[in-house]
Amino acid sequence: MSNVTVTTPPSAASGTLQPLPGSALSRFLSDGWVTTWRNLMKIIRVPEILLFTLIQPIMFVLLFTYVFGAAIEIPGDGYTSFLMAGIFAQTVVFGSTYSGSAMAQDLKDGIIDRFRTLPMNGAAVLVGRTNGDLVINGLSMVVMMLTGWLVGWRVNSSFPEFLAGVGLLLLFAYAFSWVMAFLGMAVKSPEVINNASFLILFPLTFISNAFVPSERLPEPLRIFAEWNPVSSLVQSARELFGNVPPGTPVGDAWTAQNPIATVLIGVAVLLVVFVPLSIRKFASLSR
Repeated sequence: MSNVTVTTPPSAASGTLQPLPGSALSRFLSDGWVTTWRNLMKIIRVPEILLFTLIQPIMFVLLFTYVFGAAIEIPGDGYTSFLMAGIFAQTVVFGSTYSGSAMAQDLKDGIIDRFRTLPMNGAAVLVGRTNGDLVINGLSMVVMMLTGWLVGWRVNSSFPEFLAGVGLLLLFAYAFSWVMAFLGMAVKSPEVINNASFLILFPLTFISNAFVPSERLPEPLRIFAEWNPVSSLVQSARELFGNVPPGTPVGDAWTAQNPIATVLIGVAVLLVVFVPLSIRKFASLSR
């Protein structure tokens, strides 16, 4: 019988690991794409997630248009034109909460612990999670626009302005999804993040100019609405879509007078603060 010699790689024999191929940036991009694809495949394999996510904006459009539209008088093109930017903002902000609940669920199921044992960039897990939300919000925007078109909503601006409005809505939602991802890692169960997110988001969306002009609110609520970032997002979308009712005052606050700048500043602040916080929180999770 011939002798068989097994050669051990030098790196294994010395107990050291070979460096991973490629640059740090290329590995980060690759890991981010893999985790994004994983989250998209999860949506495909559990289509109920996407189904109920897309039904909600349709329900809100029809509910507010036909139930409240007759009771709220808006000059110009009417309540439907005024409403749609508010529905867009509400839906994308609510859609960003999926990052928090999904992160909390992955923690509960031990998926995050599995990711941490792999030779991958931890930030890529968060990038994949927030990218998945961005795709869902993009699909929701398409469904909402088709529904809005059926009930009479029209874009009265140029095509570049329309694209800028869609991009601004999705950019704000992407930044806010990092906030929810951080909260999802900070709580102990998906149920907690779901309850906490609605306690935060309901006042932000309803005490705003999304569904009624902020000037019609009582004084304390009007002041809150004018400084509410969701109001700035809604007003920005209305301006970019050409849906601002003629003669409607927008408020005296700087945020109300400069809604697009307010949204861009808010997006920058959220990303600068919560991207590092989320990455640090992910790295500190117990194994």
